[in-house]
Amino acid sequence: MKILRIALAGLVFALTSCENSGEQNAYLLKSLGNINTLQVIIENDLWNGEVGEEIRGFFAAPIDGLPQDEPLFSMNQMPPSTYTDFARKYRTFLHVTIGDTTGVAIKKNPYAKPQIGAFIVGKDIADIKRLLEKNYQQIISAFKKSEIIEKQRRIKISLKKTDSLKKFFGVNMRLPSAYRSALETEDFIWYRKALKSGETNIIVYQVPLGLIRSDSTSVADIITIRDSIGGDYMPVEEGGRFITEEAYAPYIFKTKIDDRFAYETKGIWEVKTQFMGGPFINYAVRDSINNRYLIIEGFVYAPATSKRDLQFELEAILRSMKFE
Repeated sequence: MKILRIALAGLVFALTSCENSGEQNAYLLKSLGNINTLQVIIENDLWNGEVGEEIRGFFAAPIDGLPQDEPLFSMNQMPPSTYTDFARKYRTFLHVTIGDTTGVAIKKNPYAKPQIGAFIVGKDIADIKRLLEKNYQQIISAFKKSEIIEKQRRIKISLKKTDSLKKFFGVNMRLPSAYRSALETEDFIWYRKALKSGETNIIVYQVPLGLIRSDSTSVADIITIRDSIGGDYMPVEEGGRFITEEAYAPYIFKTKIDDRFAYETKGIWEVKTQFMGGPFINYAVRDSINNRYLIIEGFVYAPATSKRDLQFELEAILRSMKFE
């Protein structure tokens, strides 16, 4: 407690997350804000200068795997003098100031609940830029984790039954009730949700563990699998085929789904000979017990529409998958 008081007094800052006590949380207001929207609390002159450029470069960087540039976060700026009362209810915020101390702190539920805030204090502009460059990845990771949890909470309000996933693949997934079953077999399951212009889709299937061989060939193996199996099952007009767009190199990362190793692949899909395409996010989840990789994928078809939040919803759904 003594250390916490010192930190709050501004004498010591550390890159950490901290929770308010249960008694404090009981009195916190409910947070608000759209998913992937970041409130930036910073003086106007800093925002319009080098520090603002640095912040925009990190937190509004283009998202990997989308056909058009879309920012990681939509940002709104306000000076600290106006950051009071109602303004403090925004769910995700970055607070940047010049002061007598130097440091970074990531805090959970400081003013509302649920909420995640990152506080950066530097003695001058150079100090703040140094702190941003050193810590932006950890801050973005904390923001994204919080936003995934919030999106999953909203999805949970109205869920679709996914008995077939349990029956055929031994897993559960929190799927919004707006999705309908397009195909359910013991080899391949496909869900889709209609949009005003287009649709979002989720597909699930499995392949033997040996088909994805190693890190050096994993992306090639995953693309070969999705082009083969997805191409066979997804219905398209004669002469077309659902495949990975060759002109865009997919991005691949290592992650975990339900505490199991998984490859996360992001890229662009297309239908050959047709003017159709969009982003996809694919997880190949290693299930050594059953000698398989479980493939769960979401993809978007939404012409002339921003796709960031649609893709983010798919990621939140896929990351909710649990093995029985």
